[in-house]
Amino acid sequence: MCTSIAMKTSDFYFGRTMDLDREFHTSVVITPRNYPIAFRRSSVLRRHNAMIGMASIADNYPLYAEAANEKGLCMAALNFPDSADYSPTEDPRKANVSPFELIHWILGQCDSVEEARRLLGTTHLIRIPFSDEFPLTPLHWHIADRESSVTLENTENGLRLYNNSAGVLTNNPAFHFQLTNLCQYMNLSSGYPKNCFSDLEGVAPFGQGLGSFGLPGDYSPSSRFVKAAWLLLNSICPGSDPGSLAQLFHILDSVSIIRGSVLSQNDACDTTTYACGINATRGIYYYRTYTNNQLTAVDLRHENLDAQILRIFPLVVSQQVSWAN
Repeated sequence: MCTSIAMKTSDFYFGRTMDLDREFHTSVVITPRNYPIAFRRSSVLRRHNAMIGMASIADNYPLYAEAANEKGLCMAALNFPDSADYSPTEDPRKANVSPFELIHWILGQCDSVEEARRLLGTTHLIRIPFSDEFPLTPLHWHIADRESSVTLENTENGLRLYNNSAGVLTNNPAFHFQLTNLCQYMNLSSGYPKNCFSDLEGVAPFGQGLGSFGLPGDYSPSSRFVKAAWLLLNSICPGSDPGSLAQLFHILDSVSIIRGSVLSQNDACDTTTYACGINATRGIYYYRTYTNNQLTAVDLRHENLDAQILRIFPLVVSQQVSWAN
Protein backbone atom coordinates (compact mmCIF):
# COMPACT_ATOMS: atom_id res chain seq x y z
CA MET A 1 0.00 0.00 0.00
CA CYS A 2 1.03 3.69 -0.29
CA THR A 3 0.29 6.59 -2.63
CA SER A 4 2.67 9.29 -3.84
CA ILE A 5 1.88 12.50 -5.73
CA ALA A 6 3.89 15.26 -7.40
CA MET A 7 2.17 18.67 -7.47
CA LYS A 8 3.28 22.00 -8.90
CA THR A 9 1.86 25.39 -7.93
CA SER A 10 4.12 28.40 -7.36
CA ASP A 11 6.47 25.88 -5.67
CA PHE A 12 7.00 22.19 -6.34
CA TYR A 13 5.56 19.70 -3.85
CA PHE A 14 5.98 15.97 -3.41
CA GLY A 15 3.94 13.91 -0.97
CA ARG A 16 3.10 10.38 -0.01
CA THR A 17 1.16 8.21 2.39
CA MET A 18 2.90 5.34 4.15
CA ASP A 19 0.42 2.50 4.55
CA LEU A 20 1.59 -0.42 6.68
CA ASP A 21 0.26 -3.11 8.98
CA ARG A 22 3.13 -2.62 11.44
CA GLU A 23 5.20 0.19 12.91
CA PHE A 24 8.79 0.91 11.95
CA HIS A 25 11.09 3.10 14.00
CA THR A 26 11.37 6.00 11.56
CA SER A 27 12.56 9.57 11.91
CA VAL A 28 12.99 12.57 9.67
CA VAL A 29 16.65 12.38 8.66
CA ILE A 30 18.92 14.93 7.00
CA THR A 31 21.95 13.50 5.23
CA PRO A 32 24.41 16.40 4.76
CA ARG A 33 26.77 16.74 1.82
CA ASN A 34 29.84 15.33 3.54
CA TYR A 35 28.29 12.31 5.21
CA PRO A 36 29.95 9.36 3.44
CA ILE A 37 27.43 7.10 1.73
CA ALA A 38 28.75 3.60 1.21
CA PHE A 39 27.47 1.20 -1.46
CA ARG A 40 27.89 -2.57 -1.44
CA ARG A 41 29.22 -2.81 -5.00
CA SER A 42 30.06 0.80 -5.90
CA SER A 43 32.46 3.40 -4.56
CA VAL A 44 31.68 5.60 -1.56
CA LEU A 45 30.03 8.98 -2.21
CA ARG A 46 32.08 11.22 0.04
CA ARG A 47 30.46 14.45 -1.15
CA HIS A 48 26.98 14.60 -2.64
CA ASN A 49 23.72 16.52 -2.59
CA ALA A 50 22.22 16.98 0.84
CA MET A 51 18.82 15.28 1.30
CA ILE A 52 15.93 15.12 3.73
CA GLY A 53 13.27 12.47 4.18
CA MET A 54 11.75 9.75 6.33
CA ALA A 55 14.08 6.89 7.18
CA SER A 56 14.83 4.02 9.49
CA ILE A 57 18.39 4.12 10.82
CA ALA A 58 20.33 0.85 10.79
CA ASP A 59 24.07 0.74 11.54
CA ASN A 60 24.10 4.53 11.14
CA TYR A 61 22.72 4.15 7.60
CA PRO A 62 19.47 5.99 6.69
CA LEU A 63 17.09 3.64 4.89
CA TYR A 64 14.91 6.26 3.19
CA ALA A 65 11.30 5.59 2.27
CA GLU A 66 11.18 8.92 0.44
CA ALA A 67 13.39 11.99 0.29
CA ALA A 68 14.12 15.24 -1.51
CA ASN A 69 17.54 16.66 -2.19
CA GLU A 70 18.71 20.26 -1.97
CA LYS A 71 18.22 20.72 -5.74
CA GLY A 72 14.50 19.89 -5.59
CA LEU A 73 14.64 16.33 -6.93
CA CYS A 74 12.32 13.94 -5.05
CA MET A 75 12.06 10.17 -4.89
CA ALA A 76 9.78 7.71 -3.10
CA ALA A 77 9.91 3.92 -2.83
CA LEU A 78 6.53 2.16 -2.86
CA ASN A 79 5.64 -1.47 -2.33
CA PHE A 80 5.49 -3.51 -5.57
CA PRO A 81 4.83 -7.12 -4.45
CA ASP A 82 4.87 -10.05 -6.87
CA SER A 83 6.19 -7.80 -9.65
CA ALA A 84 9.56 -6.40 -8.58
CA ASP A 85 12.49 -8.55 -9.65
CA TYR A 86 16.17 -7.87 -8.98
CA SER A 87 19.12 -9.55 -10.65
CA PRO A 88 21.14 -12.07 -8.61
CA THR A 89 24.26 -11.32 -10.66
CA GLU A 90 26.32 -8.21 -11.29
CA ASP A 91 26.61 -6.46 -14.63
CA PRO A 92 30.29 -5.54 -15.21
CA ARG A 93 29.30 -2.82 -17.68
CA LYS A 94 27.19 -0.87 -15.16
CA ALA A 95 27.13 0.40 -11.60
CA ASN A 96 25.62 -2.36 -9.46
CA VAL A 97 23.30 -0.91 -6.83
CA SER A 98 20.95 -2.58 -4.38
CA PRO A 99 17.35 -1.33 -4.16
CA PHE A 100 17.88 -0.10 -0.58
CA GLU A 101 20.69 2.13 -1.90
CA LEU A 102 18.84 3.55 -4.88
CA ILE A 103 17.43 6.72 -3.29
CA HIS A 104 20.93 7.68 -2.07
CA TRP A 105 22.40 6.78 -5.47
CA ILE A 106 19.99 9.00 -7.42
CA LEU A 107 19.42 11.93 -5.05
CA GLY A 108 23.07 12.08 -4.06
CA GLN A 109 24.27 12.57 -7.64
CA CYS A 110 21.38 14.01 -9.67
CA ASP A 111 19.89 17.51 -9.73
CA SER A 112 16.92 16.71 -12.00
CA VAL A 113 14.81 13.92 -13.47
CA GLU A 114 16.75 14.28 -16.71
CA GLU A 115 20.02 13.61 -14.89
CA ALA A 116 18.38 10.69 -13.09
CA ARG A 117 17.37 9.21 -16.47
CA ARG A 118 20.97 9.29 -17.63
CA LEU A 119 22.34 7.77 -14.42
CA LEU A 120 19.73 5.00 -14.44
CA GLY A 121 20.84 4.12 -17.96
CA THR A 122 24.17 2.98 -16.46
CA THR A 123 22.70 1.42 -13.29
CA HIS A 124 21.98 -2.26 -12.63
CA LEU A 125 19.78 -3.27 -9.69
CA ILE A 126 21.23 -6.24 -7.88
CA ARG A 127 19.69 -8.52 -5.27
CA ILE A 128 21.61 -7.60 -2.11
CA PRO A 129 19.67 -7.23 1.18
CA PHE A 130 20.76 -4.70 3.76
CA SER A 131 20.85 -7.37 6.48
CA ASP A 132 18.93 -10.33 7.87
CA GLU A 133 16.89 -7.85 9.90
CA PHE A 134 16.16 -5.73 6.81
CA PRO A 135 15.59 -8.13 3.88
CA LEU A 136 14.95 -6.87 0.37
CA THR A 137 11.53 -5.34 -0.19
CA PRO A 138 9.81 -5.49 -3.59
CA LEU A 139 9.70 -1.86 -4.66
CA HIS A 140 9.12 0.54 -7.51
CA TRP A 141 9.91 4.24 -7.42
CA HIS A 142 8.37 7.63 -8.16
CA ILE A 143 10.97 10.25 -9.18
CA ALA A 144 9.94 13.84 -9.81
CA ASP A 145 11.11 17.43 -10.04
CA ARG A 146 9.35 20.64 -10.96
CA GLU A 147 9.44 19.81 -14.66
CA SER A 148 8.63 16.12 -14.91
CA SER A 149 7.63 12.91 -13.16
CA VAL A 150 8.69 9.33 -13.92
CA THR A 151 8.10 5.83 -12.57
CA LEU A 152 10.92 3.30 -12.30
CA GLU A 153 10.13 -0.43 -12.25
CA ASN A 154 12.50 -3.39 -12.30
CA THR A 155 10.66 -6.60 -13.23
CA GLU A 156 11.63 -9.90 -14.83
CA ASN A 157 11.69 -7.94 -18.11
CA GLY A 158 14.39 -5.63 -16.80
CA LEU A 159 14.53 -2.00 -15.75
CA ARG A 160 11.89 0.29 -17.27
CA LEU A 161 11.40 4.02 -16.85
CA TYR A 162 7.93 5.40 -17.65
CA ASN A 163 6.84 8.99 -18.13
CA ASN A 164 4.35 9.62 -15.34
CA SER A 165 2.05 12.31 -16.72
CA ALA A 166 -0.50 11.66 -13.96
CA GLY A 167 2.03 12.56 -11.25
CA VAL A 168 0.79 9.66 -9.09
CA LEU A 169 2.05 6.24 -8.06
CA THR A 170 0.47 3.49 -5.94
CA ASN A 171 1.28 -0.25 -6.00
CA ASN A 172 0.31 -3.28 -8.11
CA PRO A 173 -0.57 -3.76 -10.94
CA ALA A 174 2.35 -2.42 -12.96
CA PHE A 175 2.40 1.24 -13.97
CA HIS A 176 1.45 0.72 -17.62
CA PHE A 177 -1.81 -0.87 -16.43
CA GLN A 178 -2.53 2.05 -14.10
CA LEU A 179 -2.30 4.55 -16.96
CA THR A 180 -4.41 2.39 -19.27
CA ASN A 181 -6.99 1.97 -16.50
CA LEU A 182 -7.56 5.75 -16.46
CA CYS A 183 -9.27 5.35 -19.84
CA GLN A 184 -12.25 3.78 -18.06
CA TYR A 185 -12.87 7.04 -16.20
CA MET A 186 -12.84 9.52 -19.09
CA ASN A 187 -16.48 10.35 -18.36
CA LEU A 188 -15.70 11.87 -14.95
CA SER A 189 -16.09 15.62 -14.64
CA SER A 190 -15.75 18.18 -11.88
CA GLY A 191 -18.51 20.18 -13.59
CA TYR A 192 -22.29 20.00 -13.36
CA PRO A 193 -23.32 16.93 -15.40
CA LYS A 194 -25.42 17.05 -18.56
CA ASN A 195 -28.07 14.45 -19.32
CA CYS A 196 -26.52 12.08 -21.86
CA PHE A 197 -28.85 9.23 -20.87
CA SER A 198 -31.91 10.17 -22.95
CA ASP A 199 -34.54 12.85 -23.40
CA LEU A 200 -36.64 11.10 -20.77
CA GLU A 201 -38.50 13.70 -18.73
CA GLY A 202 -37.26 14.13 -15.17
CA VAL A 203 -33.74 12.78 -15.75
CA ALA A 204 -31.72 15.56 -14.18
CA PRO A 205 -29.00 15.90 -11.53
CA PHE A 206 -30.40 15.74 -8.00
CA GLY A 207 -27.33 17.17 -6.25
CA GLN A 208 -23.82 18.54 -6.58
CA GLY A 209 -20.93 16.21 -7.32
CA LEU A 210 -22.70 13.87 -9.73
CA GLY A 211 -20.18 14.72 -12.44
CA SER A 212 -17.70 12.53 -10.56
CA PHE A 213 -20.14 9.66 -10.06
CA GLY A 214 -18.15 6.46 -10.49
CA LEU A 215 -14.91 7.81 -8.99
CA PRO A 216 -13.52 4.86 -7.00
CA GLY A 217 -13.64 5.10 -3.22
CA ASP A 218 -12.07 1.81 -2.14
CA TYR A 219 -8.48 1.37 -1.00
CA SER A 220 -7.17 -0.93 -3.74
CA PRO A 221 -4.03 0.36 -5.50
CA SER A 222 -5.77 0.85 -8.85
CA SER A 223 -8.65 2.76 -7.22
CA ARG A 224 -6.30 4.94 -5.19
CA PHE A 225 -4.36 5.69 -8.38
CA VAL A 226 -7.51 6.82 -10.20
CA LYS A 227 -8.80 8.88 -7.28
CA ALA A 228 -5.50 10.61 -6.52
CA ALA A 229 -4.85 11.30 -10.21
CA TRP A 230 -8.34 12.75 -10.77
CA LEU A 231 -8.14 14.98 -7.70
CA LEU A 232 -4.61 16.12 -8.51
CA LEU A 233 -5.35 16.90 -12.15
CA ASN A 234 -8.54 18.80 -11.22
CA SER A 235 -6.96 20.57 -8.26
CA ILE A 236 -7.52 24.32 -7.85
CA CYS A 237 -5.74 26.03 -4.99
CA PRO A 238 -3.88 29.24 -4.12
CA GLY A 239 -0.26 29.34 -5.18
CA SER A 240 0.90 30.26 -1.68
CA ASP A 241 2.78 27.74 0.42
CA PRO A 242 0.03 27.41 3.08
CA GLY A 243 -2.69 26.99 0.44
CA SER A 244 -0.68 24.50 -1.61
CA LEU A 245 0.29 22.55 1.46
CA ALA A 246 -3.31 22.30 2.61
CA GLN A 247 -4.36 21.10 -0.85
CA LEU A 248 -1.61 18.50 -0.95
CA PHE A 249 -2.68 16.99 2.37
CA HIS A 250 -6.36 17.07 1.39
CA ILE A 251 -5.51 14.94 -1.66
CA LEU A 252 -3.48 12.56 0.50
CA ASP A 253 -6.38 12.39 2.97
CA SER A 254 -8.62 11.11 0.18
CA VAL A 255 -6.52 7.94 -0.14
CA SER A 256 -5.45 7.54 3.49
CA ILE A 257 -6.40 4.31 5.21
CA ILE A 258 -8.39 4.41 8.44
CA ARG A 259 -7.40 1.78 10.97
CA GLY A 260 -9.77 -1.16 10.75
CA SER A 261 -10.92 -0.54 7.18
CA VAL A 262 -8.28 -2.74 5.50
CA LEU A 263 -7.00 -6.02 6.96
CA SER A 264 -3.99 -7.95 5.69
CA GLN A 265 -3.93 -11.72 5.16
CA ASN A 266 -2.92 -12.22 8.80
CA ASP A 267 -5.74 -9.92 9.99
CA ALA A 268 -3.38 -7.05 10.85
CA CYS A 269 -4.67 -3.53 10.19
CA ASP A 270 -3.21 -1.70 7.23
CA THR A 271 -3.07 1.94 8.31
CA THR A 272 -1.66 5.20 6.97
CA THR A 273 1.05 5.45 9.60
CA TYR A 274 2.19 8.84 8.30
CA ALA A 275 1.63 11.25 5.44
CA CYS A 276 4.27 13.71 4.31
CA GLY A 277 4.40 16.72 2.03
CA ILE A 278 7.69 18.19 0.87
CA ASN A 279 8.07 21.71 -0.43
CA ALA A 280 10.97 20.70 -2.64
CA THR A 281 11.54 24.27 -3.83
CA ARG A 282 12.28 25.45 -0.28
CA GLY A 283 13.56 22.20 1.19
CA ILE A 284 10.91 21.87 3.91
CA TYR A 285 9.63 18.45 4.97
CA TYR A 286 6.16 18.42 6.56
CA TYR A 287 4.58 15.34 8.09
CA ARG A 288 1.80 14.10 10.32
CA THR A 289 1.26 10.69 11.85
CA TYR A 290 -1.83 8.59 12.41
CA THR A 291 -1.87 9.57 16.09
CA ASN A 292 -0.97 13.24 15.57
CA ASN A 293 -2.67 15.09 12.72
CA GLN A 294 -0.98 18.42 13.41
CA LEU A 295 1.77 19.18 10.90
CA THR A 296 5.38 19.09 12.03
CA ALA A 297 8.03 20.68 9.79
CA VAL A 298 11.78 20.23 9.38
CA ASP A 299 13.70 22.73 7.23
CA LEU A 300 16.69 21.32 5.37
CA ARG A 301 18.24 24.75 4.97
CA HIS A 302 18.21 25.48 8.70
CA GLU A 303 20.97 22.90 9.14
CA ASN A 304 24.67 22.85 8.33
CA LEU A 305 24.57 21.09 4.98
CA ASP A 306 28.36 20.66 4.91
CA ALA A 307 28.34 18.59 8.10
CA GLN A 308 29.59 15.01 8.30
CA ILE A 309 26.98 13.45 10.60
CA LEU A 310 23.31 12.64 10.18
CA ARG A 311 20.75 15.00 11.68
CA ILE A 312 17.89 12.94 13.12
CA PHE A 313 14.48 14.26 14.22
CA PRO A 314 12.29 11.75 16.11
CA LEU A 315 8.64 11.81 15.10
CA VAL A 316 6.07 13.72 17.13
CA VAL A 317 3.44 11.02 17.53
CA SER A 318 1.28 12.23 20.43
CA GLN A 319 -1.68 14.39 19.42
CA GLN A 320 -0.84 18.10 19.44
CA VAL A 321 -3.64 20.61 20.06
CA SER A 322 -3.56 24.37 19.56
CA TRP A 323 -5.79 25.75 22.30
CA ALA A 324 -7.90 28.82 21.51
CA ASN A 325 -8.56 29.78 25.15
